[in-house]
Amino acid sequence: MRAVFVMIKCDLGKAYQVADQAVEDIEQISEIYSTSGQYDLLAKFYVDDDVDVGRFVTEKVQTLPGVKDTFTLITFNAFTPDSSPGGTRIA
Repeated sequence: MRAVFVMIKCDLGKAYQVADQAVEDIEQISEIYSTSGQYDLLAKFYVDDDVDVGRFVTEKVQTLPGVKDTFTLITFNAFTPDSSPGGTRIA
């Protein structure tokens, strides 16, 4: 499994509805945050290693009612405060 972060820009006044719908409809969602700035929401998904991330985002996230735009960040390694000094991969 790997973590994928998607920043979501919503239609005006629709951020909370988009967040609620994402939690209901997308089983791979781990958490979703409302944010300030250029994007309205930041969602964290865990997808299997063999999943086509582009297809996942375009079919699952961008099709939610009220989504205007997305920006996807694909992760490589997760580090925590208790990682070893060598930067051991945690997740």
